[in-house]
Amino acid sequence: MPTVALIIEFDGTDFVGWQIQENGRSVQEQIQTALTTLYKEEIKVTGSSRTDAGVHARGLVCSVKVPFIIPAERLPLACNALLPEDVSVVDAFYVKEGFNARFDSLGKRYIYRIINGSVRHPLMGRYTHFVTGRLDLDAMKKAAPYFEGEHDFAAFCAAGGSQNTTVRRLNKVEVRTTSDGIIEIEVRGEAFLYNMVRIIAGTLLYVGMGKIEPYEIPDVIASCERERAGKTLPPEGLTLEEVFYDWENIRL
Repeated sequence: MPTVALIIEFDGTDFVGWQIQENGRSVQEQIQTALTTLYKEEIKVTGSSRTDAGVHARGLVCSVKVPFIIPAERLPLACNALLPEDVSVVDAFYVKEGFNARFDSLGKRYIYRIINGSVRHPLMGRYTHFVTGRLDLDAMKKAAPYFEGEHDFAAFCAAGGSQNTTVRRLNKVEVRTTSDGIIEIEVRGEAFLYNMVRIIAGTLLYVGMGKIEPYEIPDVIASCERERAGKTLPPEGLTLEEVFYDWENIRL
């Protein structure tokens, strides 16, 4: 059977996350329902990430085995005609047999967005975390690189994860400000623990608030104690921006 990779964008506000669950509406269920209608037989999809409730995605990837070929350039429009407005297939292409969006991933790029000011901005409320009180951006920028490299990130893992080890490698952690004043915390890594990015963002927020000094980050990491790190920030500020693969050797 042909295998297709779909690039999915969604607003996670009204979803329980990517994975199908009994307690609510999932992105995976919406995609599978649309594809089942399109191909007129039951279709299952494998996602690159199990995003939490309320978390958004600009480039989540899923792999799909399909019963027949529809030209790749037509697939997004065909799927989107059957999808709700808060989820969309933005690209599609055929890949080599055996491709698995979850296990063939080489890494992911997330961005956590914060609006810092005295007044809320309702038009951005679904996609950012609002923080009052002036943050020390220079301190946050100094602290960010301490997270890079391979560490035991037990202090940055929420209870409920199913991982075998809490050791992870982060390739990039950066804090910056956009032209419209939004603080972006970008995190790139090979794999992540449960709520890891949101806890890193919360720890950098504590740095900006003066609760943790930049030079203390290595000690927080080494402690492996969850209470030493910052709080888990709300899901609405987090977006899965991109998932990395060796596309040159995967795409047909």
